[in-house]
Order: sequence, then structure tokens, then C-alpha cells
Amino acid sequence: MYQFDVKQTTKDIVAWVKDQFEKTATPETKAVIGISGGKDSSVAAAVCVEALGKDRVIGVLMPQGEQADIDCARLLMDHLGIKSYEINVGESVEAVKKAVGGAMELAEGAKINTPPRIRMTVLYAVAACVNGRVCNTCNASEDYVGYSTKYGDAAGDFSPLSDLTVTEVIAIGDELGLPYELTHKVPIDGLCGKTDEDNLGFTYAMLDQYIRGLTDLSDQPEIRDNIERRHRANLHKLRLMPKFVYEPEK
Repeated sequence: MYQFDVKQTTKDIVAWVKDQFEKTATPETKAVIGISGGKDSSVAAAVCVEALGKDRVIGVLMPQGEQADIDCARLLMDHLGIKSYEINVGESVEAVKKAVGGAMELAEGAKINTPPRIRMTVLYAVAACVNGRVCNTCNASEDYVGYSTKYGDAAGDFSPLSDLTVTEVIAIGDELGLPYELTHKVPIDGLCGKTDEDNLGFTYAMLDQYIRGLTDLSDQPEIRDNIERRHRANLHKLRLMPKFVYEPEK
């Protein structure tokens, strides 16, 4: 039976982040994290603070115009005591949508996925200014069903949480003493106004148990098929870009 050791896993993740920076960066290199106020960015930031110290972690708040839950992101900054920048991406998002929309009809997918891609552009701009590496904040549950934007929030230079389910990420946040309202906040993507679970058609608890082999969902075949359909359709987000391999004649 699968069991999750939150204390050991937390220690292992912190040690992994520390090792990544010791081996591939300079002592001045910082971790740059986009802070939404949700569990993933909160836990990723807390892990980086444990590994690198608060002086080497920078949070970037990126509201798109008005953000209803921006106070959650500010709460995390205060709790961790890290330096942060607030950069509003509203005008940039609207400029891209207007430019593309002026040439063709703007598809719903473009409307939804443009903001996270703009945010990732901002994160890399900040990282270039502060000698930083961008922290990916995706988790295994979202990755399994493709609930991320390719070259948006799915990008980054290192990924501390992508092998952990939502349930496990929450447990690590609790272990690190993060405010309850951040780690247990109802997940909302901030793009279409619905909760993640409304969009997916199943709960993260169900998905996490399925991923860890604690259930095969044989009693709920429609949900199982939904999960596997999403997984197959979005595998391209988890793999390197396919390339033609040229093999010269010898």
C-alpha cells in the first residue's frame, strides 16, 4: 500500500533544490517564482526559502488588471519575508489579443493561454535582471491531465513539485507551516472563472488516488476515461519537442 512520508519528502525536496543550485549556479543566483496566491506557488516558494534562504528567493506577482485574490499572494510574501515585485500584465495581454484579433478571429484557447505565456515572459525578464532561475510550480496531478499551458506555467528552469500530487503538495505546505488559507485554497486557474475541478469534471482527490494506484476507478468508468483521454491528449506538454534526426551517410 502506497504511503506518503511528508517529513522525509520535504527534506528531500529542499535538499534537491539546494543541490541543483550548488551544482549549476553561482552563490548569487536567485530563484524567481511567479506567485499566484495558490498552493503550488506558495509551497514552491517556501521550499526554495528553506533551501536557499529568503535573500535568494524573489516572488513576482502578476495580476491581469484587477486580481480578486491578490491579497493571498501578498500574504505569502509577508509570511516568507522575501523580496517581491508586482508587475501588472493586463496591458500586455490585451495588446497581444488585440493584435491577433485584428488579423483573425481570436479562438477561446488563445484567450485562455495567452496570459500565462505573457507571465512566463515576464518571469524570464525578471530572472535576467536579477541573475535568477525560474521555478516551475506545476504538480503531478495537473501534469497528468495536461492542466497547464505549454510555454506558459509549464515552463521553467527547475521543477521541485512536478512529481508530487496535489494532495502531497498540500501536505508539504502544511509541514512547512504555510498559512492554511493558502495551501487549502480552492484551486482556480484565474483564466476562465471556474474552479479547476469544475473544468476537469473530477476532483483532485480522485485523480491523486488514481495516479498513485489507490483506485482504478472501475466503478466510475466515465471519470477514468476522462482522465486517460486528457492524459493521452496532453502528453506533448511533458515531452521534449519532436525533432528530425539527421544521420549523414558514412
